Amino acid sequence: MSYWVVGGTYKNTDFDQLELGQKLQKYGPFNSYEAAKLEWNRLSWINVDSCNTRFIILPHK
Repeated sequence: MSYWVVGGTYKNTDFDQLELGQKLQKYGPFNSYEAAKLEWNRLSWINVDSCNTRFIILPHK
């Protein structure tokens, strides 16, 4: 199983629509959850001051 880190900057904290002009950001695939988590952690810290930016880890079979 592989993993992707996806997300971006959203209109609000409902995280249901990306901010106007933004595209979904995708990173991966990663061969392990641990590798994906390292990337998620890096992206999360880069955007720590933006409450509308969110990244999640998704499994891919």
